[in-house]
Amino acid sequence: MTATAAEQNDLAPRGAHPQRWLILGVICLAQLTVLLDNTVLNVAIPSLTTELNASTADVQWMINAYSLVQSGLLLTAGSAADRYGRKKLLVAGLVLFGIGSLMAGLAESSGQLIAARAGMGIGGALLITTTLAVVVQIFDETERVKAIGIWSTVNSLGFAVGPLVGGVMLDHFWWGAIFLINIPVAVVGVIAVVRLVPESRNPRGDRPDLLGALLSTIGMAAVVFAIISGPEHGWSSGQVLLTAFTGVAVLTGFVLWELHIPYPMLDMHFFRDQKFVGAVAGAILVAFGMSGSFFLLTQHLQFVLGYGPLEAGLRTAPLALTVVALNLTGLGARLVPKMGTPATIATGMSLLAAGLGAIALLGRQGYGGMLLGLVVMGAGIALAMPAMANAIISAIPPEKAGVGAGVNGTLAEFGNGLGVAVLGAVLNSRFAALVPAAVGAASLPAALAAADGAGERQRVTDAFASGLEASQLVGAVAVLAGGLLAAALLRRAERADAAGAARQAVGQTRPERRA
Repeated sequence: MTATAAEQNDLAPRGAHPQRWLILGVICLAQLTVLLDNTVLNVAIPSLTTELNASTADVQWMINAYSLVQSGLLLTAGSAADRYGRKKLLVAGLVLFGIGSLMAGLAESSGQLIAARAGMGIGGALLITTTLAVVVQIFDETERVKAIGIWSTVNSLGFAVGPLVGGVMLDHFWWGAIFLINIPVAVVGVIAVVRLVPESRNPRGDRPDLLGALLSTIGMAAVVFAIISGPEHGWSSGQVLLTAFTGVAVLTGFVLWELHIPYPMLDMHFFRDQKFVGAVAGAILVAFGMSGSFFLLTQHLQFVLGYGPLEAGLRTAPLALTVVALNLTGLGARLVPKMGTPATIATGMSLLAAGLGAIALLGRQGYGGMLLGLVVMGAGIALAMPAMANAIISAIPPEKAGVGAGVNGTLAEFGNGLGVAVLGAVLNSRFAALVPAAVGAASLPAALAAADGAGERQRVTDAFASGLEASQLVGAVAVLAGGLLAAALLRRAERADAAGAARQAVGQTRPERRA
């Protein structure tokens, strides 16, 4: 059957587009802006704590509101992009992201900032899904791996340079400038996308699963809220247990709904591919470790070691420089054929875990130990991220690029929010257990203000440093376990594929032997 003229037009961009590298640059700029906002806020935590009178839980929700809304909407955004046009929703995402950034920059309270960050998450969901989907469409198979490698490098760079950008802005402007800087980028992005990016869509795509989006958003928000509230209200309190139970129940309902509808937002067939499951497991834990560690690292540099925002941002730069240097030299791409995808991912995530451990154990002694950890983390990310992205995208049909990007982005964003929530909860629990009872432990600045004398203030600072160490070690263990799990699943999938290919080859040769 031949495709209609409209369908040919929709699918045409899947080949090697003549302006594909320029388009990739535009896409990476949009993607970088979204990813920067996952970490740029971390360096502003002390300013927000002081100027908006924000508690630790408030700050966590400022960060998690953005990632949780993205997590809930990524799948719907990907499905809508496949059906209605990836270019259209890429433009819509840039516009919404710019409006949300304006509202965040002008916020005058914690509640307003949390709401604005949630609005930015809507635009971010559209951008994350459409950027990867467009990459899949405009590059042919010979160049797609290289293009995805560059896209993956930008992902890593976004997490790493966020604190640096935030530090530069806070050193010269007030905290709202870290959001207002997104507006000119969004304007330039809209103009470039309209003029350069070709439209592409799957005309046979299913309609968006709105109920599924609602269920996933509510479920994940409830689970993370329970994690954030645990240290403050007690893990066995009725509020925490009820919220956690509600989250798990809603997520269970989401899975059942997706299994029984003809147009699921999350196609469960993806999870029958062990290669996809293994790569996603690794991606979640890398996001968990990166987001959680940056949430802790910027506080460590400013609260414990006493650096200013710009100084703290500059001291996280070695991680970004390591990732960029190793990825642009193509080290990871060259190692995958030699070592295999499972071994490359296991090696990369082991290095990431070792870097986190080095920061935890050596960070109290000064910046030297932290520098070592950052470089080792960067090497691990440079190895693991491109290999995982390639494994994920190879399991996704090109006509479902938007949905596939939504699956990948949803679980990665969930890892981001979970990393901040879990490691933040470990920090809060440890800090509350060690801080002098007379001082209280709502936040480090509040505890320091309530401390009586230099000795008590030192004990408060030591308690906070101990909490940071414990939470970073938890992150290291989680990343290492995730890397080994991902490698095992990928190895098992490769063996199953090889066995299936062998059986097929035997079946094809048997009739010839009989003849």
